[in-house]
Amino acid sequence: MPWPTGGTSDYVLFTEGDDLYDAMVASIRGARRSVDVETYIYAADEVGWRVGAALADRARAGLRVRLMVDAAGSMGSFSRGLERYLRRQGVVVRRFHRWSWRQPSRFYRRNHRKLLVVDGREAYVGGFNLHRESSRSAFGPRRWRDTHVRLHGALATRASELSEAFWAGERGGAAPTGTQDGDALIPNHSRICRHQVHCLYDRLLQSAERRLFVTTPYFVPDRRTQNELVRAAQRGVDVRLLLPGKSDVPVARWAARATYGTLLSAGIRVFEYQPRVLHAKTAVVDGVAATVGTANLDYRSFFVNYELNLFSANRGLCTALEEQFRTDLGDAVELTAPGWSRRPWGGMIAELVGRTARRWL
Repeated sequence: MPWPTGGTSDYVLFTEGDDLYDAMVASIRGARRSVDVETYIYAADEVGWRVGAALADRARAGLRVRLMVDAAGSMGSFSRGLERYLRRQGVVVRRFHRWSWRQPSRFYRRNHRKLLVVDGREAYVGGFNLHRESSRSAFGPRRWRDTHVRLHGALATRASELSEAFWAGERGGAAPTGTQDGDALIPNHSRICRHQVHCLYDRLLQSAERRLFVTTPYFVPDRRTQNELVRAAQRGVDVRLLLPGKSDVPVARWAARATYGTLLSAGIRVFEYQPRVLHAKTAVVDGVAATVGTANLDYRSFFVNYELNLFSANRGLCTALEEQFRTDLGDAVELTAPGWSRRPWGGMIAELVGRTARRWL
């Protein structure tokens, strides 16, 4: 079930795709002026067509409805048939950074944001894509494990501004602005900082005094971020990483495992989530500060892709994320330094491949 977090900021946390998609469709159908969607993966399946029907309904009613899908992320999943249907109903559709022989390098820079904004008053951001793999009703008990959050008020207005700017081709974005609580919705590029999410993420790690819980599906940290994790553990912080035991990108898992020796020897506790593909991207510090959004702890999210993260000091949201983290640990296996040192040679070779490819993941 979706989890209202309470507090002075109005957040609802989603960890089940069906709950999220129900809420998104209801919000879209309740729109009165505009609907804007950005997503990395949009699949022409049960989930995609259901959301598409809601978008088409609002477009037929005369609202401004815009959809931006990433050309690389949705390649092979966002069908021409679904695209034609949406366009015929009045939805404005764009494929972000299509392949071009004149500008081949831009295909590498992707829009990894997952954002829905309705009427500038309600917004959804997080890790969920629009595909059946995240739906229990469509995919079954092996659906992906992910996290999303719904925003209202000033942060929803901020989401609308960011979406509008991105649609207009303004990739830098304005300097970060927050609510009275200090919460902020942050893209990773602004006019004053090219790697904004990376800088704020490292600041979050530096602030940890007691405990630091990180969940990420693609853990390929740059040296600076890895050093911040190690420093936190060395100053006595309980640092725990929840990483995938199963991955949709095996080479990314190999690259993550190449860091385990260093992390474990520093006293960082590493857990691998077992039952399903882990796709959530969250971090909580001392139960008082957190981030949830689209950015992974890897080179692509920090330095290449366009991302969007909520940074929050909302106690309700922090508590909800901490409790979900502890619940997920119940489905994870903890690795130990002695056990890791005895891993098979085949695993070490895979790690070498992952380490070599880490900057491209």
